[in-house]
Amino acid sequence: MRNDKLLKKFAAVLLILVMAIGAAACNSETQSDTSGTQSDTPSTAAAANTSPITIVWYPNEAASDYEPAREEFGRLISEATNREVRHNLTTDYVIAIEAIASGAADIGAIFGAVGFIEAQQRNPAVQSLIVNSGSSGTLDDAIYYSWLAVNKGDEIQYSSGSGYSIENIQGKRMSFVSNSSTSGFVVPSSGIFSFFGQTAEWSDIDEDDILGLSRNPFFSEVLFGGSHQGSLFNLLDGRADIAAICDTCVDAYVELASGEPNTIGSVYAIHQTAADPFEGVRGSEFFLINVVPVLNGPIVYNPQNLSDGEIQAIRNIMTSDETADNPLMFGEGGGFSFYTKSGDSRFVVAENSWYDPLR
Repeated sequence: MRNDKLLKKFAAVLLILVMAIGAAACNSETQSDTSGTQSDTPSTAAAANTSPITIVWYPNEAASDYEPAREEFGRLISEATNREVRHNLTTDYVIAIEAIASGAADIGAIFGAVGFIEAQQRNPAVQSLIVNSGSSGTLDDAIYYSWLAVNKGDEIQYSSGSGYSIENIQGKRMSFVSNSSTSGFVVPSSGIFSFFGQTAEWSDIDEDDILGLSRNPFFSEVLFGGSHQGSLFNLLDGRADIAAICDTCVDAYVELASGEPNTIGSVYAIHQTAADPFEGVRGSEFFLINVVPVLNGPIVYNPQNLSDGEIQAIRNIMTSDETADNPLMFGEGGGFSFYTKSGDSRFVVAENSWYDPLR
């Protein structure tokens, strides 16, 4: 019975994937060309290979607000390789993961750790290219945060002793990002397994229960936002009672209203100038009932269309001081850079083994 269920799920995912890839291939509007400045010392392989380099983007950074940052990222890749760059914007994590695993895309930005691991399981050649460091400029503090948020005013339902807990989330309407999202599904689900697996009722809780696919669903309803922005909107728009999101993915849309950053009990509000999808919920506040640190996700690559020299050239330009000071890569906050500048934060190289704890 269990195997039949898994086969049905697998078949459904494959069908969705085939349809999505077909649609993406037919949609030329999701691609744009970026012409870069010629490198002073282009590699021999780069000169020989003139085919475009394709960068695939998760839905979070595919938003129109991030277009200047995407174009700047592409310019840097083009400068390093002396090759044209094309951007493939996706609306689903699965499409981006399959694109990098199959070689339809050469670089995947900005993947979560689980998305990287899933792509690598499908194709072991996929590797981490670079990852954003912590404020120390190293991997020692290279983390971001997975949040479980509720609407401000509803937090009393989740109070426990002098703080807050997930013990009362069962039976609520839950919004995740994607079941391939590290901070928007895998991490919060793992926390639910750990917490409720100690109880008699949920001692054998599994992913089917979380997703509502079993005879005993954990939540009354499960939604997927498709992006962290979408998951947060599901909460603020009243479609969900709880939303899984990450701090860095919604940082440009929110501001701290009270409390300390990334702390249970803190309140955040949507900027009064926030763009799509938050125009109708500007000023809305949400409350953090759970906060978990997560390893920073990498920018990944499939080497089939990239030479060793090109990979090193890309790493050289991306880990440079100039890129660390580039406001479109590491901004001061409140804008649509990929990361908020903190201390000596920059791009660094992470060995494959750095992600072993999540494997």
